[in-house]
Amino acid sequence: MEKDGFFERVYQVARQIPCGRVTSYGAIAKYLGTPKSARMVGWALNASRNDASVPAHRIVNQKGILSGKFHFKGTNLMKQLLENENIKINNNQIVNFENLFWDPIKELFKQ
Repeated sequence: MEKDGFFERVYQVARQIPCGRVTSYGAIAKYLGTPKSARMVGWALNASRNDASVPAHRIVNQKGILSGKFHFKGTNLMKQLLENENIKINNNQIVNFENLFWDPIKELFKQ
């Protein structure tokens, strides 16, 4: 798997996550046909930190925990960006995660 191509595919999916919704690293990996590459999805998002068009703050772990928060400038930036989208956070975890979860397999195959 060619890294740059994979990273760009991750960014294409991330750019489609609607404001006020979240998904997981694993959900993106599954959508891309590489279900065991959730960690690589995280690497791609970390590499995108200077690209404002990639809403990396909307991607969390499978339990809704803000596991990528330390990759943002300031440890609270990820939380603040999500709260700006009216997403409630408690103890670094998305409140009502199941209802806010955006599954790219379901959502992008509708198109």
